Amino acid sequence: MDSMFTVFLVDDDERVLKGLSRLLKAKGYDVRPFTSAQGYLEQHDPAIPGCLVLDVSMPGLDGLALQQILAARDIQRPIIFLTGKGDIPTSVRAMKAGAIDFLTKPVEDKDLSNAIARAEIDDTKARQIGADLAAIKAKIATLTRREREVLSHVVAGRLNKQIAADLGTVEKTIKVHRGRMMEKLGVRSVADLVRLAEKAGISAPAKS
Repeated sequence: MDSMFTVFLVDDDERVLKGLSRLLKAKGYDVRPFTSAQGYLEQHDPAIPGCLVLDVSMPGLDGLALQQILAARDIQRPIIFLTGKGDIPTSVRAMKAGAIDFLTKPVEDKDLSNAIARAEIDDTKARQIGADLAAIKAKIATLTRREREVLSHVVAGRLNKQIAADLGTVEKTIKVHRGRMMEKLGVRSVADLVRLAEKAGISAPAKS
C-alpha cells in the first residue's frame, strides 16, 4: 500500500477542485477529488492514510452531514472544512464534532498546508492507537475461557485465593492459569496487565 498521505477533496465547484488539486499535488500529496459527498462515501476506504478537505455547503449531502455519517460509522478521518462565507455557528459546530480546522475560501496556501500537517499528525496517532488495540485484542483472543475469567478477576484486584473461591477451584490452579495468561499477553506485572485491560475495554466482573 502506498504510504503517501492522501488528501480527499470534496467540493461541488470543479474550479476549486482543480486549483486545490494542483496545489496539493505540487506539495507531494496524493489527491483524490470528488464533486459530491455521496461520491466520496461510495468510494471511501478507511484503510488509506489521509484527511478530508470538505466544502460545507453542497447540494444534497452537505459537509456537516458527511461528518456526522463518518462519526456514526466510527470512521476517524481528520476533516478540514472549507466555506465560501464565514459562519461562526457552523464552524463552532464543526470544531466541536472534531474538525481539524474551518477555513474560509479563497483559502490561504499556508493555512491549508498547516491544517493538513496537523491532520497528518492526528491520523498517524489514531492509526497507531488502532494498531496497538488490534494487537492487544489478538493476544486476548488466544486466552482460554478460564484464563479470560482469571484476567478479569486479577484486573479487579482480587488475590489468587479469592479468585479460586469465586471460580470454585484451588489456588494452585489459579496460579497456573494466571501465569499462562500473563505470558500470552506479554506482561510481567499486574500494573501492566491493568493498563492492557483498560485499553481493551475489559472490566471487572460484577460481584455476586
